[in-house]
Amino acid sequence: MAEFPECRPAGEERSMKEMAENKSPSAGVRGWQIALLVGIFGLIILFYKGLWGNPSFIPPVIVGTAAPEITAPDLYQPREVTLSQFRGKVVVLNFWASWCLECKLEHQNLLAIQKRFGENPNFVMLGVNYQDKEDLARQYLQEHGNNFEHVRDLKGRISIDYGVYGVPETFVIDQNGVIRHKQIGPIVGETYTFLVEGLIEPLLNGTATTS
Repeated sequence: MAEFPECRPAGEERSMKEMAENKSPSAGVRGWQIALLVGIFGLIILFYKGLWGNPSFIPPVIVGTAAPEITAPDLYQPREVTLSQFRGKVVVLNFWASWCLECKLEHQNLLAIQKRFGENPNFVMLGVNYQDKEDLARQYLQEHGNNFEHVRDLKGRISIDYGVYGVPETFVIDQNGVIRHKQIGPIVGETYTFLVEGLIEPLLNGTATTS
């Protein structure tokens, strides 16, 4: 027996066609919403990786670029200090805090660097006290010694500008205001030798290569 296609009333065919057409926008909206959720989820993952990632695996991306300007209050004197006032000099910028245990490990080496180069008019050592109480910062320097200038970074704005993940961190800036080296962690052992003999001295002598 011959089979014939099922016949539907014209009204029913139109109704089904309209339903199919009405489904298309909904599917498009759902696809857009899913893509948006995936994108947001990806951004959240990247944010938390950046927040809690291991700093030792993060490259010093700002090395070779101009050092961000600094305008901050002096730790001892009622005045502001700017990085631009040291243009033309080699600047060692050290981020520290009185509550930082590793800062104590490197402190005597920082004093030694200042003692070695401090009389050179083309050298500046500048400490950046990170989110610390003023009295505790001064007490720390009184107990451990101090022979160079310090400014205060109360809200952490300077640290953010320099991409500091935690103290101590140290930057070496050349005479043109370009960051030549970023040191994560305390300056001890071979790190100290490298900074002194492999970077600061060559910069002052005009014989340094890119770090």
